[in-house]
Amino acid sequence: MNNEDCTSCSFPTLIIDADACPVTREALACARSARIPVLIAGNSTQNLARRIRRDDPRDAEHARGRDATHPGFWAETLDVSCGADSADFAIIERLEPGDVVVTQDIGLASMVLGRGAAAIGVRGRVYNKATIDMQLFIRHEEKKVRRAGGRTQGPAAFTDDDRERFQRNLAQLLREALDS
Repeated sequence: MNNEDCTSCSFPTLIIDADACPVTREALACARSARIPVLIAGNSTQNLARRIRRDDPRDAEHARGRDATHPGFWAETLDVSCGADSADFAIIERLEPGDVVVTQDIGLASMVLGRGAAAIGVRGRVYNKATIDMQLFIRHEEKKVRRAGGRTQGPAAFTDDDRERFQRNLAQLLREALDS
C-alpha cells in the first residue's frame, strides 16, 4: 500500500489491526493529521469502513494533502476470513519497513518489529525489541495457567487516559516514521 507513484522513496503506512480495536477513530485522525495512508484490516464480519468518513479518499490517486514529502491521506479496508490470526497474516504480508501498526496482539507486534516496522498497543504502549520477548513469555505463561484451569487477571477497563496516551504516542510514532 505504500506510495506506488514514487519509485525512489517509500512512505509509511498506518495499519490498523481492527479486530476489537477501540481506537480506530483516533488512529484515523492521527493519520489524517500526518497525511499518511491507512489500511484497516479485520475479519469480514465487521463493518471496517464505519469509522472512515464519507469524504475520506479511498486510494492514492485521490489522496488528501499529497506533496513531495507526504503521500497524502487515504484509507482503505482489507476484509479477511474469520479464521484465527487471519488479519495478522494479512497485515504481515503487506507490511513494509517503516510502517506503523496498531494492535493489541503481542505476537503480531513481535512480527512487526522483526520486519523493521513500529507497533503500538491500543493503550498507547509502544512495543520495542528490548522488551517484546519478555511480553511474549508472560503471555505464554498466562496461557498455560488458563489451560490448566487457572485464572489470570484480565486487563483493566479502557479509560480516557488510555485513549489520550494512544493518540499522543501514535502521533509521535508517525512523525518519526515520516522523518526516517
